[in-house]
Amino acid sequence: MLVSLNWLNQYINIRDYQPEDLAEIITKTGIEVESVEPVAEKVTGVVVGHVVSCEQHPNADKLSLCQIDVGTETLQIVCGAPNIAEGQYVAVAVPGAVLPGNFKIKKTKLRGEESNGMICSMQELGVDEKEVPKEYQDGIYVFPENVTVGDDAISLLNLDDIIIELGLTPNRADCLSMAGVAYEVAAALDREYELAEEDVHPIAEQASDYVTVHVEDGKANPYYGAFIIKDVTVGSAPLWMQNRLTAAGIRPINNVVDITNYVLLEYGQPLHAFDYDRFGSKEIVTRRAKDGETIVTLDEQERTLTSDQLVITNGTKPQAIAGVMGGGESEVNKDTSTILLEAAYFDPAIVRKSSKDHGLRSESSTRFEKGVDPNRVERAGRKACELFEKYAGASVLSGVVSYDELDRSEKKVTIQTGHINDRLGTEITNKEIATILKRLQFNFSESGDNFHVSVPTRRGDVVLFEDMLEEVARIYGYDNLPYTFPYGSSQAGGLSQTQQLKRKMKAYFEGAGLDEAITYSLTSEQRASMLVSGEIAAQAKKPVKLSMPMSEDHSHLRLSILPEMLQSLAYNVARKQSDLAYYEIGTVFISEEEQVTKQPNELLRASGALTGEWVAHPWQQEKKPVDFFVVKGIVEGLAAQLDIPLTFEKNKLDRMHPGRTALIKTNGTVLGFLGQIHPKLQKELGLKDTYVFDINVNELFKLYTKEEAFQVIPKYPAVSRDIALVVDEAVPAGEIEETIQSAGSPLIKAVQVFDVYQGEHLEPGKKSLAYNLVYLNPERTLKDKEVEEAHNNILDAVKQTHRAELRG
Repeated sequence: MLVSLNWLNQYINIRDYQPEDLAEIITKTGIEVESVEPVAEKVTGVVVGHVVSCEQHPNADKLSLCQIDVGTETLQIVCGAPNIAEGQYVAVAVPGAVLPGNFKIKKTKLRGEESNGMICSMQELGVDEKEVPKEYQDGIYVFPENVTVGDDAISLLNLDDIIIELGLTPNRADCLSMAGVAYEVAAALDREYELAEEDVHPIAEQASDYVTVHVEDGKANPYYGAFIIKDVTVGSAPLWMQNRLTAAGIRPINNVVDITNYVLLEYGQPLHAFDYDRFGSKEIVTRRAKDGETIVTLDEQERTLTSDQLVITNGTKPQAIAGVMGGGESEVNKDTSTILLEAAYFDPAIVRKSSKDHGLRSESSTRFEKGVDPNRVERAGRKACELFEKYAGASVLSGVVSYDELDRSEKKVTIQTGHINDRLGTEITNKEIATILKRLQFNFSESGDNFHVSVPTRRGDVVLFEDMLEEVARIYGYDNLPYTFPYGSSQAGGLSQTQQLKRKMKAYFEGAGLDEAITYSLTSEQRASMLVSGEIAAQAKKPVKLSMPMSEDHSHLRLSILPEMLQSLAYNVARKQSDLAYYEIGTVFISEEEQVTKQPNELLRASGALTGEWVAHPWQQEKKPVDFFVVKGIVEGLAAQLDIPLTFEKNKLDRMHPGRTALIKTNGTVLGFLGQIHPKLQKELGLKDTYVFDINVNELFKLYTKEEAFQVIPKYPAVSRDIALVVDEAVPAGEIEETIQSAGSPLIKAVQVFDVYQGEHLEPGKKSLAYNLVYLNPERTLKDKEVEEAHNNILDAVKQTHRAELRG
């Protein structure tokens, strides 16, 4: 909202405040002031001049030689504007004047003729071109009424004004009008303001003889008022009105349009003027549009309507989209003599839907969407009628033809002094609260410490005790609220175990050389079901679909992080980034319902995707591409950080390589999977060999029991033994490792597989696994007998459990 301080001063005397000081006061009451700017750059030496004569320049076809009376003297000025004419009153920059851009006016000669100054256009005076009336865009500005020669033209054009821009939150629709801003500033400064009553002098003729009003949907349109104004002379609006519109960023058009725009800015109530003779009937019918019905709006665009939209019709054809824009068929033009003036209240949701559907955002729709003051709707119509009488030579017919089911009642809110002080930490007295309510111009009655407040309808945002609490606090002054520390016992903040473990995981992954990725939780229907871990596939009936997706590529909640991560990988590979390693710790969304009726469950997953070179040392001529064992090593390293034993079991998964995929398990529970994505999928994505992992973080964290503690470095030596076991090639090495750990406890401290062999000297279907075993007693030196007993227990256990034979 742009607020002209010259205009605001017509309601409240604010001349004793500097603009910056006033802006700070307004901000402290809770309405942010985004900027304080002059209407135009500072200009000096520009006065009103009268064109005494205007003749053709003797040496130039497109120049005029003018004699201009500026009050103190008559100046000869050469002018190139096409609209210059004798008898006009114009803005003249006399020699010595300074225009925007520090442009200084001097005496000069043009084509051999002396020129003592410059006749100015509005653009040359610093007015934005989009705010200049169309008739003056390509020429000089001509004052629309008699003015005094020699007067300061800058003041007459309001170019010495200051504009305060308010950054309004959606709840403060009351400040989308000058009257609303005046009420707010009056409360902030503790000054008086009341919106003046309208002064209309209707003739004896009745408006009801000219028009009837019928409303089909009273909920969407609870009030519709029609005024009839005759004998209208369409012309220019008065200069003061044009100035105020320009200050608010609205281009003046003509007196009819300008008056409706002026009332919109002053009252916050949109109006619409139809040409009565072109409206097409004496009947106004507001109704829902028919699907496929069309209207050509004022911007000359044909728009197709739907039944979600409200239209104003002449009984048959739409003449306006309610609250958004009028139709071109009944538009006011220079020949209009009778006006049908609409003042209505439309449901905010209806206007918002129509505005969005047609991509039309106007000053009118902005106010209707946020809600207008029901007690100002008819008053705004009367104010426009008053202005039509004064500035369009019109006659207003008696009465307003209306449909009226509008609720104009005031909200009742009770506040209690003690509750106010408890919430704010203050010691405000009853007298101070009463003073604040009077400054806000809220009617109230007192009963002990209770205040029963009637909230004016202009303040539609105040409906609860908390709203009134805010009103009291901001007028009392946020700066006056005491600074107090919390009292009572408190507990130091800290991270939960889940937060600690997530940070530990992130630190591990990044230390291992992976970069964190953050991908979108929304994906396409096709990708939502790709690379889904088995335990999730068993739970989820199907991916959760959004009711109103923004696109097909973002229509479903993900069941796996990997598809979108692979898309990111492909995007970067296509841009010559060949060596990539990503990880992400994020949620997937599981619903067990066919038709989703409740929020899906959110499960935490840790996923990674790697492609290209894992090790690249050009100087040593060493390269190592990412492979299955690199990814397996990353997962094993994570498990070691959390002290959780893992095993890996070969498996086949959809869209994964059939020979390079394994389940990640612990104690028989599946935690996820890892491996290479299928070559077909790699080709689809434009990737080379790419490996992924996906881990159920929720289950992983449940298994974490390790307490962080220091361990004493052992004083006694460890004993290392190597064994090579021949087993069936289907037996996983990890299961043998678990058996060794169990059978060798408590002396066995570390087990590491260091060789796998198949081939010569082994039977077909067999393999040899070589393990390094470390025995240790931290309290004393081990004896050979103890080691032999533990070693034999291990050999017996692997033989019985896995039919393993010691290789000779």
